[in-house]
Amino acid sequence: MNAPLAAALARPTLRNRAPGLLLAIVLALAAWWLGRLLPLIGGPVIGILLGIAVRNTVSPDARFTPGIAFAGKQVLQWSIIALGFGLSLTQVAKTGLESLSVTLVTLTVAFLSAWALGRWLGVHDKLKILIGVGTAICGGSAIAAVTPIIKPDEHDTAFAISTIFLFNVVAVLLFPLLGHLLHLSDLGFGLWAGTAINDTSSVVAAGYSFSHAAGDYATIVKLTRATLIIPICLILAFAVAAREKKKGATDFSLRRIFPWFILWFLVASALRTAGLIPVAIQPALHAAAEFLIIVALTAIGLSANLRKMIASGPRPILLGLGVWAAVSVSSLAVQLVIGQL
Repeated sequence: MNAPLAAALARPTLRNRAPGLLLAIVLALAAWWLGRLLPLIGGPVIGILLGIAVRNTVSPDARFTPGIAFAGKQVLQWSIIALGFGLSLTQVAKTGLESLSVTLVTLTVAFLSAWALGRWLGVHDKLKILIGVGTAICGGSAIAAVTPIIKPDEHDTAFAISTIFLFNVVAVLLFPLLGHLLHLSDLGFGLWAGTAINDTSSVVAAGYSFSHAAGDYATIVKLTRATLIIPICLILAFAVAAREKKKGATDFSLRRIFPWFILWFLVASALRTAGLIPVAIQPALHAAAEFLIIVALTAIGLSANLRKMIASGPRPILLGLGVWAAVSVSSLAVQLVIGQL
């Protein structure tokens, strides 16, 4: 790399971010369009796959790096804030109380199984956290939220999202069939789908495949479950702070790593709850949030090294399978105990 180029890359400006940011946006537009044609897969997953394909075939040069990094970090945080405009705290509180016991058990099971099974399989800590959070809360969105805090390698983030997606597809196809075989009620299936399937689009697809009532309830349970990313991010931030302090880091600052975007997420949700967001613009805000997520995940794909992902072997996928199975079974078990099936 020549000296002028290296100096330019060291100073993040709109001009040197433009190539990588535009590349991520162009690929995200293609992913968004393909996601409309293939809703079972969805734009975010297609975006990350397109990013991985471009990164590992064309291999954009260093001029694209600042923009790709900006999209994968800053745009990622903007997307989480934008999601807040679609979440009413009042609705979340009501449904959250109804589903609290099942949600807390599945959350606990997800993290315990990710820790135990990941340790047995020899999966490293950051990938365990990504798969555990993605399975426990809300798939790619949860993984996106914790990424700025634990700072995993890009290929780990891509691997975790791809693993979560695999089991989302299985769940969409398998859950409605199992729900009918088990003679679940509409609310029972909605609660099962809302607590045991990761991504919102997959929850919606499985829920409405079972019945309209199940779809409505599953969607609200899923949105409620998504709010748990707030305490999880805060816990992770303080855990990172404690670890850095223990290591004796002199340049460490809790203020620097604190997930401030989560507070802005709450502000956005509070505005929605207070009725300050006009109903007419809410669909546009939801579409904007969805597109920002696609841009960010496309950028993560553009940073992912496929050879490193392949070198990880089947262990992360086995971890994802084990955690997903544990969450699915525990959700049904709690419902059986409390009589909500």
